[in-house]
Amino acid sequence: MALWSKFVSDMTQKKFVTDLYSEIEDDNVFNGAAALAYYWMLAIFPLTIFLLSLLPFLPIPNLKDAIMDLLGQALPREAATLFTDVVSEVTSNTSGGLLSFGLLFTLWSASSGLYAIMQQLNITYDVKEGRSFWRVRGVALLLTVMFLVMIVGAFALVVFGGVVQDWLASFMGQSPLLLGFFAALRWIIIIGLILMGFAMIYYFGPDVEQKFQFITPGSIIGSALLIAASVGFSFYVSNFSDYTATYGSIGAVIILLLWLYLAGLVILLGSEVNALLEHYNPAGKNKGEKTEPEPELG
Repeated sequence: MALWSKFVSDMTQKKFVTDLYSEIEDDNVFNGAAALAYYWMLAIFPLTIFLLSLLPFLPIPNLKDAIMDLLGQALPREAATLFTDVVSEVTSNTSGGLLSFGLLFTLWSASSGLYAIMQQLNITYDVKEGRSFWRVRGVALLLTVMFLVMIVGAFALVVFGGVVQDWLASFMGQSPLLLGFFAALRWIIIIGLILMGFAMIYYFGPDVEQKFQFITPGSIIGSALLIAASVGFSFYVSNFSDYTATYGSIGAVIILLLWLYLAGLVILLGSEVNALLEHYNPAGKNKGEKTEPEPELG
């Protein structure tokens, strides 16, 4: 898929917004986001358990602490507490034997979240899945492993950045410039990771022919909305709504589900933007087509 960075000449912004709204309605994006939240809720704990089970074999100090710390910053407080408590309990009671069949089963369960995204993206492009079940599950497993590698790499950079920061601070002191630089570096890593995640999902997810693009309008919009939704929802939960007081201990589960729903919504919204821009482009695929039209010979 080409980078549809500009509208065709006869498409106004108003028409784009109107058509985007129609596509969102036709593709049941809100219901799709709810389905993704359900599957992700089932997949997120196995995925994290799988990741944390591998950490003792990686020569990176304090990596687990960095992961749990950043998750605590990304998720609303109650959801982060639920998440860390469950994962810590499971990993502390797990023997080394998990790194066998049990761990492979955990990875298979974790890949269900990516499998659900792939089905939803086919709806976005209005195509039927033509790949075999095992090929689709294989792609979902591959994406899961790739995401794990990206996550570990990103957190390793964060940990290494902290070591470099401490080393520089021993010579320069904790100057505002130094603190600002490493704070900006952390955000660059996070944003780059999110953009790469969107690029991989939008490329491998739907059963359509397209070129890999690191940055697309949908990935930019999705990344911005994901960060804004995470920050905004966390602020709302912390300051205006006490789900724990209303629902008791299940309040944390509700908060995590709502956050996953918002994440699914922005991913699907970004895919709708990419698909609509491509369908408007004369050189792109029409809705329901899997391959781009053959160029006309002069």
